[in-house]
Amino acid sequence: MIDTHSHIYLDAFDADRSEIIKNALDCGIQKVLLPNIDSSSIDAMLATEAEFPNICHAMMGLHPTSVNHSYKDELAIVEKHLEKRPFCGIGEIGMDLYWDKTHLNEQKEALAIQLKWAAEMNLPVVIHTREAFKEIFDVFHKVYDPRLKGVFHSFSGTTDDARHILQMPGFYLGINGTVTYKKSTLPDVLRAVGYEKLLLETDAPYLPPVPFRGKRNEPAYMVNTRNRLAEIFNVTPQVIEEATVENAKQLFNLKQLKYQSVTK
Repeated sequence: MIDTHSHIYLDAFDADRSEIIKNALDCGIQKVLLPNIDSSSIDAMLATEAEFPNICHAMMGLHPTSVNHSYKDELAIVEKHLEKRPFCGIGEIGMDLYWDKTHLNEQKEALAIQLKWAAEMNLPVVIHTREAFKEIFDVFHKVYDPRLKGVFHSFSGTTDDARHILQMPGFYLGINGTVTYKKSTLPDVLRAVGYEKLLLETDAPYLPPVPFRGKRNEPAYMVNTRNRLAEIFNVTPQVIEEATVENAKQLFNLKQLKYQSVTK
């Protein structure tokens, strides 16, 4: 399996990061992809990638909740890193209007700029959206480029939102522990669109699946998300593994990764 979205470089894992990686490997997690947040997180993210070079792969981008009046300075830092070395994606980027709408226009502009870079560099985007599907779709409609590809991570939208996303070739839905929550509407949404365009993720240390709610999330817990998806679609866990691994390899150019099922 591939955890396509994990923040294990954060200080929540400083005391036991090697153990977390071992747990992941023991559960069949072969790769852990690391989306950036802002300039304050870059050093820790790159250090984690360097410590686990064949497992962890970094992205570069500016998270929407870090967009403020100085977003252009932050984007300049992102651009400098993108020019310096290869990354597996641009992320996480997007819009978040849940906490604060003060910088709505700046979030739109930051997203548009980073989408333009992604198209030009042929890199996938990892989209964060919270209370902002309409606004993000508006940006996409204005700047859409057929070269764009990516994933709407931690997908939490409606069936219409899902279909809107999947109408764009090369785009996927990122599914994490929220699909295991009792009140989640995701199972019905996913049944309507199928599992063919899904990616597995954790968003660790956030959004742990049942039965780990209230605890720090980690890549190994993605097994629970995989198993819940298998229940939703009435297929074996291996079917979910194979589909999501192939999708991740396709999107993030990880085709050289040889797939080996270690279903547990």
